Order: sequence, then C-alpha cells, then structure tokens
Amino acid sequence: MTSAHAFDWPFEVRPLTANLGAEIIGVNLADDIGDELFRAIYEAFLRYQVLLFGPHDLPSGRQVLFARRFGDVQIHVMSQYHADGFPELYRLSNLDEDGKPNGRHPDRGTLHWHTDGSWQRVTGQATIIYGEMVPAQGGETHFCDMYGAYERLDAGWKARIDDLRAVHNLDFSRSRRHGEDPLSDAQRAEIPPVDHPVVRTHPETGRDCLYLGDHAEYIVGMPYAEGRALIEQLNALAIHPDLTYEHRWKPGELIVWDNRCVLHRATPYDPFTERRVVRRCTVLGEVPARTRAA
Repeated sequence: MTSAHAFDWPFEVRPLTANLGAEIIGVNLADDIGDELFRAIYEAFLRYQVLLFGPHDLPSGRQVLFARRFGDVQIHVMSQYHADGFPELYRLSNLDEDGKPNGRHPDRGTLHWHTDGSWQRVTGQATIIYGEMVPAQGGETHFCDMYGAYERLDAGWKARIDDLRAVHNLDFSRSRRHGEDPLSDAQRAEIPPVDHPVVRTHPETGRDCLYLGDHAEYIVGMPYAEGRALIEQLNALAIHPDLTYEHRWKPGELIVWDNRCVLHRATPYDPFTERRVVRRCTVLGEVPARTRAA
C-alpha cells in the first residue's frame, strides 16, 4: 500500500494495477467533502485516471453532490433512465416492478469499449458509478488507458491519424447495439452527430491520447467504409491487457474515472437470474482539442 503522505493527501492510496487505477482508503463520500479533501481526490483522479471507493451507503443525493464538485452534471437525453428524482442520475437496472430480474439487459451498448458523452460537443469529463446491486457472476466494468494506447502506436500510425477527426453519433451506436429501443425522433434531433479529433490533448495533464470508442462512426473526409474500418482497427489496437483494470463489483462500491483518457465497458451477465442495478452521473468537461507544443 502506498502511503498518502507520499503525495501529501489526507487518505491512503492502493494502486489497482501497475499502470492504471487506485483505491482510495479512508474517505466516506456520504460525508461532507470539503475543498481540501476534494482537491486531493481530484489530484489522485488526474494521476490514476480511475479511482475506487470501498463499500459504503451512499444516498442518491450525496452522489449528485459529489458529482457537482467536478463540474456541471449531464442531464442525459435518454430520460427514461433518470432516477430517484434527480435528472443527473442515470440508473441501469434489469429489475421489474417487483424487484425481480426481467431478462432484459438495460443497455447492451455498455458492453462495448466507449467513452461517455463523446456524442456531444462538450464531452464527458468524469463518470461516477455506484453499485446498488451487483451480480454474483459477470457485470464487471473494465477500463483501459488511452494515454498508453496512443503512446504505443508506432510513428507510422501516429502520422496517419494525428490530424484526423471522427464523427461521434449516439443514434449510430444505440441503433446497432440496442436497436429494439432506439432513440425517439425528438431525442435524435436534440443530439446531432459531432466531430472530434482522433487524438486529443488532455486539457489538464497536457498528454495526448486516443479518443474513439463505440460512439465513433466515421472519419471526416474519408469514404465511409474506409473510415469505419480504420475506427474498428484503432479501437482494437487501443486495448492492452497491461493497461487495463478489470473491476468485479461489490455492493456499495463507487468508481470515478476520467472519460478524457479512459475507455470502459461492462461485461455480460445473465439478466434472467442475476440482479444488476447501478446509478451513474457523468460530469461534462470541454470540447476536445488537439494542441501541440510550439
């Protein structure tokens, strides 16, 4: 275990892997989070990209308050997922009105590597998920470092993609992954496709990273099929086992991660026999940009 004193933080830190993620020990997010404590949490967030907080009872309102410390919280266009009277909360559940598994996965798009909110002009900064009920088997969440994904591309790949822009489109990803419950016409009109750089510069760390995932549909200025093939190839190249953290949930755990430099996905579970209920907040960040040193 790494001592908090090594970083002058008021909690202990246990790295989750050699390259990605850390558990924060000694913080209860149901308590008031003062400015000094939040500054330390945010420093750890930038350093480790994925932070785990151990099991504790966290009311919905407290989760929203914690999310607001990071910035403006997204009100998701798919309002059918809003939860507990907080439009900032997005609940994924496979339970029926009697609390029994209903056999339906609430969003199969989550089973593919993606970054939250890339389908908006102002994209996701942080995502905060709290596990209310978790399966005995499956239903994990995996994370992968996109700084490392970009750094491991060879010079030829970097030269090929450094100036490319990809169009991200929730209607595209939702339709192909969860087509039986598509966006409504009103939802589709509210979130037209947007383009972002394939390589973005993190606005706070200054590091470059790949920025694609499952919402990326095609490449600006490239024939559609060619762009699709390029995106699929890069999405596959981005995932490295030693840059990945695979989390098996315990009830009451909370994870927050940096959408600007991390891809994530859920793993399958049996929705007929297992219960999985998680609630999510996504904090809005900024318009992705690529900057280069002068």
